Amino acid sequence: MRPATPTAAIRQLAALAQHGDLSSYARQIQRLGGCERPVRMEGHRLDVHAATGEIVREIADRDLPAGQLLIRCNNRRATRCASCAEIYRKDTFHLVTAGLSGGKGIGPAVAQHPRVFATFTAPSFGSVHNRPGGGRCRCGRLHPDDDPALGTPLDPDRYDYGAAVLWNAHAGALWARFTTYLRQHLASRAGIKRTELRHYLKVSYAKVAEYQRRGAVHFHAVIRLDGPDGADDAPPAWATTELLTDAIRSAVSLAEAPGPVLDGQDYAFRFGDQLDIRPIRSADFEGTSELSSRAVAAYIAKYATKGAETAGTLDRPIRNPITDLIGSGVTDHARQMILTCWHLGALPELEPLRLRKWAHMLGFCGHFSTKSHAYSVTLSALRQERADHNEALARERAAEAGHPLPDPDTVLVLSHWVFAGTGLTAAEHLITHGTGAPAGQADDDTEGALTWTTGATN
Repeated sequence: MRPATPTAAIRQLAALAQHGDLSSYARQIQRLGGCERPVRMEGHRLDVHAATGEIVREIADRDLPAGQLLIRCNNRRATRCASCAEIYRKDTFHLVTAGLSGGKGIGPAVAQHPRVFATFTAPSFGSVHNRPGGGRCRCGRLHPDDDPALGTPLDPDRYDYGAAVLWNAHAGALWARFTTYLRQHLASRAGIKRTELRHYLKVSYAKVAEYQRRGAVHFHAVIRLDGPDGADDAPPAWATTELLTDAIRSAVSLAEAPGPVLDGQDYAFRFGDQLDIRPIRSADFEGTSELSSRAVAAYIAKYATKGAETAGTLDRPIRNPITDLIGSGVTDHARQMILTCWHLGALPELEPLRLRKWAHMLGFCGHFSTKSHAYSVTLSALRQERADHNEALARERAAEAGHPLPDPDTVLVLSHWVFAGTGLTAAEHLITHGTGAPAGQADDDTEGALTWTTGATN
C-alpha cells in the first residue's frame, strides 16, 4: 500500500464515517492491542454444521471493516513491536515464576527445591574498553555508562573477529554439552551411575541469551533439581544447592564444543572464566536481601524481548551487507562482526552454520529463551489459555447480543487465507495512536513475510 499523509488519513476516516461503519473499523483495530506491524490476510472462512452441511457462519475479507483480516505479529522484539514484545515478556515472566514458586499447573512445593541463578559468559577474543570495578579502563579513560566505546576492541586489528562469530554460532551446542556434563557430575557426586541418575532426580532449567556490549552471547539460567517425576516431586535429601553449585562449576570447566578447522587452526569453544552462581532462596522482593524468585523471573523476562540490536547491530536479517548497512547506524564493531559472518558464511565447510542468514545476530542462531521440558508450563500453553479465555468472552458477548456462536464441537471450519502484507495504514495508525505519523506502514514486501513467519524465534 502507498503511504498516506495525515490529511489523507483523516479523509479516509471521514469517508468511512459517512458511508461505512467507523465504530466497527475502530473495534477491529483496537482488538490488535497496539500491535504495530499486524499481519494482513485476505480470504474467507466458513463454519459448516457437521451433520446438516448448513453454513452457520461466514467471514470474508470484503465484509471486514478494514477489508482484510488483521492478526497480531507476535514478534518478541521490543524494537519491532513494543506491544507484542510486552506480551512475550509477561508470558516469559509467568513461565519462569511458575518454575520457581509454583502456579500454572506447578505445585508450590517446587519453591523448596534446590535452585540457582547462573550466568555463563563468553571467553576473551581480545582486549576491549571496559570499566573494571567501575574504575579506569586500560586505555586510561574513565568511561561513563553510556559511552559507545564500551565493549569495542582496544586494538581492532588484533581482535579475533572470526573466533567471536564462531563462538556465537556454537554457543547453543556448548550449552547442550554443559547440560550433559552437569548430569554426569551430579551422578558422580552422588555415587551412582550416570544412567541411574534419572531414577533419583531430574535437572530442569530455563535460560535466556543476552548480548554483551562486545557482541558475544552469554546465558542467564535458572537451574533446578527435582525428583524423578519432575517439578511436583521432591529431590532426594542429598541433592542440595551446594551440590548443584559444585556440579555446575565442574561441568563448565570440562564442557567443550568442537568447531571447524580453518587455515590450519582447530577451533574448540568453551565458556569464559567469569561464572556467577547465586542460590535462589526467597520467593518475593519484600523482607529479604537474598536473590528472589520474582527478581530472577523479571530479569530473565526482560532479556527475552531483546536481541543483538543491544550490541549495536540490526534487528532484521541482512540481504546485502553493503546496501543494508549504509546509514543503518550499526557500530563499527558490529559492522566488522557482520562482515566476518558474511565472509565465513561463504565457506563450504561452514555452510551448516548459516552465518549469512544470522549475520544480523552476529552469528548466533539459537532461541533467545529456552527451557527443559519439565521446568514449567510452555509458552504455547499460556497462549492457548489466553485464546480460550478470549473465545469464552466472545461467546458470552455474542449470546448477550442475541447472536450466539455455534457449538465448536458440531462445526467444521473451512478457511483459506493468504498473506497480503504487514503494518498499519495511516488511518489505522491514527485510530491506534491518535497521530497521523505512520509507524510500520502497511506493505507487501518480503520483509513483512519474514516477520510473520519467524515471529518471536529469530
